[in-house]
This record gives sequence, structure tokens and C-alpha cells, in this order.
Amino acid sequence: MRTSIFKQPVPGRVHVARLNIEGDEQSDLSVHGGPDKAVYAYPAEHYTAWRRELPNADLPWGAFGENLTTEGLLENQVSIGDRYRIGTTELVVTQPRAPCYKLGVRFGRPDMVKLFHESGRSGFYLAVAREGELGAGDTIERVAQDGGGLTVADVVRLYAADAADQALLQRASRHPALPASWRDYFRQRLWEPDEPPG
Repeated sequence: MRTSIFKQPVPGRVHVARLNIEGDEQSDLSVHGGPDKAVYAYPAEHYTAWRRELPNADLPWGAFGENLTTEGLLENQVSIGDRYRIGTTELVVTQPRAPCYKLGVRFGRPDMVKLFHESGRSGFYLAVAREGELGAGDTIERVAQDGGGLTVADVVRLYAADAADQALLQRASRHPALPASWRDYFRQRLWEPDEPPG
């Protein structure tokens, strides 16, 4: 199996290119990577909960396969389309992570993907709006806040829930910063105007 999920912190500054962070390329480009999933960020705050829930797991920074372990960017506060500057790089939030089976391989637990989904602690992918360099300890500055009102947590909830929240599904299906595959998925779950719910 070819995977890039095993990560470790690196010293110094790294170059962030349009499709990935130099030296941290994705392995299976059929399901990972691309412009909408160039960089994966995961909140450091989630490690506390995981250490409590998985007391025997080895959980160094990068354990979830993230490129960036962040602080202060939680899914219910970060919106799809928000733009951040880290070092000389500018990144745009595009979507939450929906992990593949390799997360289970990483943790040696076949139930890990299910646990990850149910936790709501997805982290999020970023597109590279401006290439540059960043390093551990750099300030993360929000330089533009998206006005669409669609948080990463909203998208995670919509993905896992039934189609009852039609207003939110409508917003998600039209949000220009959300990749087309996500918009199409949500569009298919919209009711027709004369169709009764259920």
C-alpha cells in the first residue's frame, strides 16, 4: 500500500506550491490532492479529545495525516471560502476531510474511519491562493472572511445527516468555494418544490 499518512513535524521553512507542500506530496492522486485538497489542516485542540478516547494510541503532531497542525481554527468557526495568510502563503478553505481506509491502517483500527466521522473533528482542506513559504510557529491570519455563512462543521453535519435542513443544503449546493463534487452531492439531496419531505 502506498500512503503519505505517516507524518512528522519538520524544522525550518517549507515551500507551499499550488498542489502540495514541498516534501509532503500526496501518494494516491486518484482520491487525494489536487487544487482543492492541496493542504490539510487539523486543529491541535482535537488531540486532547483523541488522547482521552484512544488512550493507547501514539498521537504525536501529524498523527491524522495533516500537513498543518493548527491552533485556534475549529470547524464551527472556519467557513468554506475563508482566506488565511501563513508566512508568505495564502490559503482558502475548501472542504472538510472525509478520510479513507488508510486512517484505519495508520491507527491499526478498522473502526477508526467511523470514529473519525462520528467525532465531527474533521479538520479541513485548503487550496493555495498564493504560493509561498511557511514554518512552524507562524501566525495564522484570516485575511478574508467568506460571507456565505457555511462553516466546515455545517458541511460535515450535512454530509452525515438526513436532508431535513433544506435551507442549508441549498446554500451548500450553491457555494462557489465548495468543490463541484460536494455541491453536486448536496444538490441531489434537495427536494423538488412539490415533493413532500420524507
